[in-house]
Amino acid sequence: MPAYAVIGGQWGDEGKGKVIDYLAGNVDSVVRYAGGNNAGHTVVNEKGTFQLHLVPSGICWPDVYGIIGNGVVVDPDVLVNELAEIGARGIDTSKLVISERAHVIMPYHVVLDALEEEARGDAAIGTTGRGIGPAYMDKTGRMGIRIGDLLDWEALVPMVTQVLEHKNALITKVYGGKALALDDVLAKCRIWADHMAPYAMATEQLVQDLLSQNKRVLLEGAQGTLLDIDHGSYPYVTSSSPSIGGACTGLGLNPQAIKGVLGVFKAYSTRVGSGPMPSEITDDEAEEIREKAQEFGVTTGRARRIGWFDGVAAKYSQLINGFTGIVLTRLDILDEFDSVKVCVGYEVSGERLDRFPANTGLLARCKPVFEEMPGWDKPTASATELSQLPENALAYVHKIEELVGCRAQIISTGPSRAETIQVEPVFT
Repeated sequence: MPAYAVIGGQWGDEGKGKVIDYLAGNVDSVVRYAGGNNAGHTVVNEKGTFQLHLVPSGICWPDVYGIIGNGVVVDPDVLVNELAEIGARGIDTSKLVISERAHVIMPYHVVLDALEEEARGDAAIGTTGRGIGPAYMDKTGRMGIRIGDLLDWEALVPMVTQVLEHKNALITKVYGGKALALDDVLAKCRIWADHMAPYAMATEQLVQDLLSQNKRVLLEGAQGTLLDIDHGSYPYVTSSSPSIGGACTGLGLNPQAIKGVLGVFKAYSTRVGSGPMPSEITDDEAEEIREKAQEFGVTTGRARRIGWFDGVAAKYSQLINGFTGIVLTRLDILDEFDSVKVCVGYEVSGERLDRFPANTGLLARCKPVFEEMPGWDKPTASATELSQLPENALAYVHKIEELVGCRAQIISTGPSRAETIQVEPVFT
């Protein structure tokens, strides 16, 4: 049985948690392959609302493996607390496993994240301050600590001793911060080792075994394609690869195993943090969308920036990921608007631009070319059949399909599993 990926098509926060939870009832495992606890996925089901940061969103389904792959950076404190919280609410967490190759967010990563962001001043990127970037820097700098390292105390102590000496020099001499004590860091590692030991394993082998046993594997993206370290609006990006390429490297997965790639898009656009966003609006309509949809970050609580659907960026996302279908979420938020808009192109210095530019300065100068469409006065909220959508809402869906270049397989009309229109089967 092949693997299927669920990828954020915009700047993250597209509603992937609900989509993955909806699909997870028909799979055998849900696998996180990138990011860390800078991601936040909201899942709503009969047991309540769950805000997940590291645990895969399929955890609420019994008998579904939740796998945290090697491409994820793990803060063990966050993971332990998250498992305890959802376990106390009746969710079985016994089938969670973590790659022994996944890197650990160490205490000095969190300290350096805050100090580095402060030092950037007006050029701050808008990180979550969770230590994600510094952890990935150490990974590529070949001085990271992995989950498997925590379980080998004899080898771990000299590794941490050497790295901490280097990190303390940065903290104190470059940023004027306070050095971390080696004994405190090692004591934390000892606690983490005890907590992580039951979950750590060779997840690349587990995923391969599941596929060879004809099991269905769902790959859970975190953040969105436009935040990809290689393909996003650099440098205002995350530190990993949320796009489809990251699924292979972040799991040790053969790309031939991936049969479907599902792109998740909001019916409008949002972004958290700094960086250019061509279709952004700041008027009363933006505030109305923000308040109606409660567009505040799951991880940070920060108000999300609002924009109309950006067809140029969406088409670029399709180019990168090769979506076989899309999911359109939050359509119900646009109910009762007199009109809605979509960005169909950019203008720079009076010239039309129909591609998503790599140069961030150029992207920041892009002005949106909007196409206005009539709104709808009948609700789409809680609709479960395509025939229930008002004519103008359906026309809006078709416009987005045209802009992305891909058919909608699922339309989400609310936060719960039931508030979903299954247009086409995802798994074939």
